[in-house]
Amino acid sequence: MALEIERRFLIKNDQWKKFITHKTSIEQGYLSSDLEDWIIRIRFDGENFVIALKKHIKNFTNYEYEYSIPTNEGEIIMSTLKNKIKKERFFLEVDQKSWIVDCFKEENFPLKIAEIELTEEKEEVILPPFLSREITGIKVFTNFSLINYPFSKWVNKDLKSFTKK
Repeated sequence: MALEIERRFLIKNDQWKKFITHKTSIEQGYLSSDLEDWIIRIRFDGENFVIALKKHIKNFTNYEYEYSIPTNEGEIIMSTLKNKIKKERFFLEVDQKSWIVDCFKEENFPLKIAEIELTEEKEEVILPPFLSREITGIKVFTNFSLINYPFSKWVNKDLKSFTKK
């Protein structure tokens, strides 16, 4: 069984940039219509298409299954999706831990989210100084929600309530 255990955070400054090991551009779309059910996502990283099936279990643990698909099939599926997310993904190494920072583009610019995958929910993590508020489990920050209600459309009061530490 494939489990994804991750914590997510907003970013308060650019100190994360000194930890970058590499980056990629990502475009992804969703075939699902309900956040409470299985989420079916297609992602293109510039080279490969991957279909993922995700389902929230509890706290910050999800079932996650990923499958590579042929390029021509991925292109057909992606071309039929209206709402897509584009982001630049940066891979970081901080205190011998692997982090990811997603810098969203287009309608979700300038949102930046850091995440770390864990081996268990109880795992201790030293939080780097570039992190702001933890957003693990806050549904409006899921990629699926950001497709339907992009960050650029949030009203000021929403931004203030989520970005204050």
